[in-house]
Amino acid sequence: MGAGTSLVISLILGPYIISYLKNKQFYQSIRSDGPKSHLDDKNTTPTMGGIIIISSVVISTILWSDLSNNYILTLLFGILGFGAIGFYDDYKKLIKRNSDGIKGRLKLLLQIIFASIITLFLYFFMDTGSIESVFPFLKENSFYLGILFIPWSIFILIGSSNAVNLTDGLDGLAILPCILIASAFVIFSYVHGNINISSYLLIPYIEGTGETAIFAASLVGAGLGFLWFNSYPAEIFMGDCGSLSLGSSLGLLAIILKQELAFAIMSGIFVAEALSVIIQVASFKLRKGKRIFKMAPLHHHYELSGLSEPKIIMRFWIITFILVLIALATLKIR
Repeated sequence: MGAGTSLVISLILGPYIISYLKNKQFYQSIRSDGPKSHLDDKNTTPTMGGIIIISSVVISTILWSDLSNNYILTLLFGILGFGAIGFYDDYKKLIKRNSDGIKGRLKLLLQIIFASIITLFLYFFMDTGSIESVFPFLKENSFYLGILFIPWSIFILIGSSNAVNLTDGLDGLAILPCILIASAFVIFSYVHGNINISSYLLIPYIEGTGETAIFAASLVGAGLGFLWFNSYPAEIFMGDCGSLSLGSSLGLLAIILKQELAFAIMSGIFVAEALSVIIQVASFKLRKGKRIFKMAPLHHHYELSGLSEPKIIMRFWIITFILVLIALATLKIR
């Protein structure tokens, strides 16, 4: 019901928000050094579509979940907090009429603040840090982080939100991997929250996490509704508002469910996109202007190598689907 409700809400909200953003000329700011086709095709496409996703997820979660569950409240705080950072960044881009939003240091500082609030709450008030994380494919598959849970979780929240943000450069490229990963978290949430199934699978039982399946399912429904408008050729982009909120939500689910390493497997595309930027910047600075890729993030490299946009999108989707299946197999294969 959570998935169905968020899907319907996003399909209803979508046309109204797209029309409003077009009337206000809130168009996506395109990098001047990017592929030239983007300057022609995408500079009149509205952005800030993350409003559709966040609204749908929050409304659906409030309707169907137990709001006395602190995991649910933490997830709602996370999606709204990181969504607010992205909204502010998008708004600044629209005001400046270029691809530069808020300054990088300020953006990172805001992410650190919200990530720290969430992490400290989980560690001190929910005892999440005392639960062992799951190591995939090993029978003795748990390890205890202790106080390292705090920097570890902050890193995951900031890293996942920025990785999705970097991946969101082509029509529908980021949203379907988010949908697939959220679908896997519906399953992870259920099995971790069921004492009998978790005991059978030899994974930690985490009381109350069964409720997070509703939030994860709402992400799936909202993502599918948004994909209806974001599929190639896109009618709207999610913007930082959507990418930061989605990335942080998936990272937070991984932290709560102690499936951070399975999340890393599922997020292979996001990790590759982020690493391509890091490698490109490091190469440019250390090798006196020499680049590894034609352009970073990675999807732009393939564009400039001659692959069509739909071909890149579909192949990235297929890779993510395979990685999600591998991650789900970790529940049983050891």
